[in-house]
Amino acid sequence: MSLLGGIRPPITVLSVLLLALAGFTAVTLGNVREGRLPAAVLTSQQHFAEDGAVALRASLDESVTDLDRAAALFSAGKPVPPDAVLDKIGSVYQKWRGTAVVEISSGRLLAARGENLPLTAIDRTRLTGEGGLAPRMVKLANGETRLLTLSLLSFKDQPQQLLVASSSLRFPGISLGNFRAIAVVGSDGTVLSNDGIPEPEMVLTDLQRADVKRDTKQLRSFAKTAAKRTKANPLTTKEPGSGGFPGVSGSLTGGEWGGERAAAGYARLAGPEPGVGTSATSLELTVVAMVNVAQNPARTSDAFAGLVLAGALLLVGALVVALLVATVQRPLITLFLESRRLTRGDLARPVSVPRGSEAARIGTALERLRGQLADQDAAQPPDPSGRRKRRTGARTLLALCGVLLLAWCVPLGLLVNRAGADVVVPQQLVNDQRERTDTLNDRIRRALNEGQADLQSVASLMGDDTTPQHMTTVLERTAREHLRYDSLYVLDAGGKVLAQAGGTPQAAGAKGPRKEPITLHEGKKPVVVATAQLPGDSGSAVVGELRIDFLNSLLKRPGLGEIRVVDSQHRVIASNNGYRAFEKLGDERLDALVEGSALKVGMAPRPGSVLYRSGGDHVIAAAAPFVGGGAAKPLDWTVVSWQSAKGLAIHEYSLQNRTVLAGLLGFAVGAACLGWLQIIVIAPLRELARRAEALADGDRRTVLYPRHHDEVGAVTRSLEIIRQQLQQQRKQAGGRVSAPAGRN
Repeated sequence: MSLLGGIRPPITVLSVLLLALAGFTAVTLGNVREGRLPAAVLTSQQHFAEDGAVALRASLDESVTDLDRAAALFSAGKPVPPDAVLDKIGSVYQKWRGTAVVEISSGRLLAARGENLPLTAIDRTRLTGEGGLAPRMVKLANGETRLLTLSLLSFKDQPQQLLVASSSLRFPGISLGNFRAIAVVGSDGTVLSNDGIPEPEMVLTDLQRADVKRDTKQLRSFAKTAAKRTKANPLTTKEPGSGGFPGVSGSLTGGEWGGERAAAGYARLAGPEPGVGTSATSLELTVVAMVNVAQNPARTSDAFAGLVLAGALLLVGALVVALLVATVQRPLITLFLESRRLTRGDLARPVSVPRGSEAARIGTALERLRGQLADQDAAQPPDPSGRRKRRTGARTLLALCGVLLLAWCVPLGLLVNRAGADVVVPQQLVNDQRERTDTLNDRIRRALNEGQADLQSVASLMGDDTTPQHMTTVLERTAREHLRYDSLYVLDAGGKVLAQAGGTPQAAGAKGPRKEPITLHEGKKPVVVATAQLPGDSGSAVVGELRIDFLNSLLKRPGLGEIRVVDSQHRVIASNNGYRAFEKLGDERLDALVEGSALKVGMAPRPGSVLYRSGGDHVIAAAAPFVGGGAAKPLDWTVVSWQSAKGLAIHEYSLQNRTVLAGLLGFAVGAACLGWLQIIVIAPLRELARRAEALADGDRRTVLYPRHHDEVGAVTRSLEIIRQQLQQQRKQAGGRVSAPAGRN
């Protein structure tokens, strides 16, 4: 017999799998435990830290790129005085706390703006070596940490100069809410900067000072632990972050105080793609986000319910296996033994005919063939009416077994442990959805502002006497360094394109440059147009058309669900998934949320979030309008996000998902094993029954070939031997009859 063929393997495998599934059901459904802090809350803190790491890495890399590009643009033109260089940089970018120009050969300070820089921390003799111009962190006398960014200014016939800019390790536009703290941690676990925890002298009462002291101590403890865990290689670690974050990230739990427990997420700065390093990632920084979360009473599922479901499966499985053994396996083995007996010539004892199904038909045919071999039934013709007793077929029995298994699987997947209106969604998840959406909104607004600032930097190096060739060179260099632009060009006051780089302009009109710094051009697809006027009174301007794909890429953040950027008319401009340009949101609740978030609370609109039921599921939604300064503010856009709580690690949904999984596993086990039985045994058995009856009715010409080397195949081979014996018997009988006639 073959290992995979025959009647025994599928029934045995079915028995083993049903026993395993019963154990899985008893253990899994009887022990779905939810801790005091739900797993969904801890995962949300991890995502929050990842957002901070992405924002900080993008900000630091953008600062390095902007300084390098500004230095390259200055170096490509006529010599510019150091004071003029710093003035132009300061008028375009307001991101640096201090800037300076130093003569490299002598170390003489040529110009400075903003706070005093620790220039003595820069070794001018190693600037030409590998990593000599890499950004570096230095600590000031007051204990604060600064990041120094370096670039070279090279003018013809002048000593080479070093352009230095300092910035603090602060998070750009991270929305913390009311009770969250976030910190930048060095590779040794030292907190380099933090936000969200006030200084002790800023609070009024002793209780508040105690809270500040406790939170500061907890944050330092989290920082030490996170620094150790993030030293692993992001490509080989077992904790690589989630949902596409390319670096190492995770979550931590801390001490308990007043019914609340500290929860934290951590994430190491990582490049935009796994394994791709940047200037910021070389600093080996880690972001830690901490919040105090109210604890829930620990809950667990009912162990008795899991045992009942497992017991029901054992009863159903025992009934199915017993039915298959009694109606298929034993009759088939009986046929195998009886057919072997007939081929050996043992014809004295009648064939034991099984009851029911195809086995009975084959047994009846074997009994008739036994009589023919014994020459007792040779002259008996087949039944002229062609009617045979109708019996319950093996397929019907197999279908009955499938129905019994479905009777356990279907209610388990559709009725048992269903999460209803009583699902408890932690308020922290709703708050995190709002804060993360607001952070993403600020990131998009800053990206648009950075794009317009880049154009201002380019425009500051052009004038009425700049040739189109020089304009084209500058535009091409900018397009190579910043992939956010789909097209870059210079328009004169009449709308004529003087120079161009990149793709074909989509929003270049005949009326000249737009007056708005950033605006939306409505064509077949949305085009964000940024404009920067050239110095002078010519009316010319540098225009950049930003890729919508660039905005879409900013929206791909894990744990926020569906994300849309909509304009003042609630039309979709960008999305993290497929969408049609300028389509409506299509949800009254989301439209109301967008309108509500646009209302001013105090001096400016505030982000909002809501938890509502839709189609039987809980949905967490948030909306954050553009606020703050910059050229992008007049766009009046809003970032909207929503996700179903069904996909979060919440107790009720976890129990429902495991219950559905058990039902699906039961369905898969039944379909696989019964399908295996149908293909290997039942289908060949039905064909064998037809051939056996035909052989008993006198068909001696059809050769019987076994399909598989199993019990059915063995019976088929026996019938073929019987067919050959009957043919030989007929030839011998014909010879005995013809011999006397020849002698006459």
